[in-house]
Amino acid sequence: MKMPRVVRGYCPFCGKHNDLEVEKVKTKPRSEFRRGQRRFRRVSAGYGGSTRAIYKDREKPTKRVYLRFRCRECKKAHHRPSFRAKTFELTEA
Repeated sequence: MKMPRVVRGYCPFCGKHNDLEVEKVKTKPRSEFRRGQRRFRRVSAGYGGSTRAIYKDREKPTKRVYLRFRCRECKKAHHRPSFRAKTFELTEA
């Protein structure tokens, strides 16, 4: 899917339609100190199998795309609901 880097849309902070710069959100590495990760490390320690499903030869055909829309007037950013796409590309026009 191709999407322009600048779209005209509604800014919830300004309360009007402005030019919005589109940027793809990069995923950060998950923290080891989160509650679920601590529980997983404790349960999977020692003997016994994994508590989560292990995918052997398959991967999802599409990945979820998260976008951040930054207003050019007030410089504040907001998100819209994410969507799935096989390929995603930001274009200049």
